[in-house]
Amino acid sequence: MASRFGRGFITSIMLVAEHFGLPPENAWMGVGDHVEGLVVPEKFKGTEIEELTTLLRKKVIWHTPGTMDKEDARDVIFVLNRLVVAIDKELGIADAEIGEFR
Repeated sequence: MASRFGRGFITSIMLVAEHFGLPPENAWMGVGDHVEGLVVPEKFKGTEIEELTTLLRKKVIWHTPGTMDKEDARDVIFVLNRLVVAIDKELGIADAEIGEFR
């Protein structure tokens, strides 16, 4: 069955990240649909990437809309940043980093 809200690993990370490019009060609507389709590749099982993916899911699913939107959005962005750096490092980019200006 085709997914209405996306399915995959990088695909779902990208869809979640799009939500958090919006103002915090708008970021939460529908973002949970994207973490449902978030699949950790077998090669990342048991790694920091799997741990960060689980943390990302929890932060999105456990959020109560309208309560601490800004603070919780900042936490999700922080986890997304850590996750993409961990992915790059696992793929062989030893000096991966988010950078100072973003």
